[in-house]
Amino acid sequence: MKRYVLAVLAYLVPTFTLGYVWHLVRVQSYYEALAIYRRDVIIPFGFLSVLIQAVIFAWMSDKAFAGAGGSLLFRTWRYGVVGAALSWSFTTLAVSAKNLMASVPDYPLIETAFTTVQWALVAPLTILALQSHDLRRVDAADENPIAAA
Repeated sequence: MKRYVLAVLAYLVPTFTLGYVWHLVRVQSYYEALAIYRRDVIIPFGFLSVLIQAVIFAWMSDKAFAGAGGSLLFRTWRYGVVGAALSWSFTTLAVSAKNLMASVPDYPLIETAFTTVQWALVAPLTILALQSHDLRRVDAADENPIAAA
C-alpha cells in the first residue's frame, strides 16, 4: 500500500503544483488571450481530476513499468513517453478539438510544453518511488534469507 501512496504523491504533488503555477500564475495571460478558461476556475475540481489521474497512473506505472526489465533510466523514459502521450491525448488534443478558443494552434503549443515539463518531473519521481520500495524489500530479503523463501 505504501508503494501506491508514494507513487500517487509522485504524480499528484508535482502535477497539481506545476498546473496551478503554470496555468494560473506564470503564463495566465497566455491562457487569457486564448479565451479558453472560465474566470472563476474551480480549484477543487482540478485537484480531484489530478488525484484521479494520480491513482490511475500510479497503478499503471507499477504494473507496466516499475518491475519491467531494463535499466532504471530506460523504465523511467518509457513510462514518461507513454504517460505523456496519454496525458497529451486527453488534455491537449481533446480540448483543442472541442473547446472554443481564440487560437487553436496556440493552445496545443503551450499545453505540449506543459505536458513535457510535467512528465519530465513525474516519470522519474514515480519510478523512483516504486523502485526505492522494491530495493528495501530486496535488502530485507538479503538480510533474512528465510523470509525471502
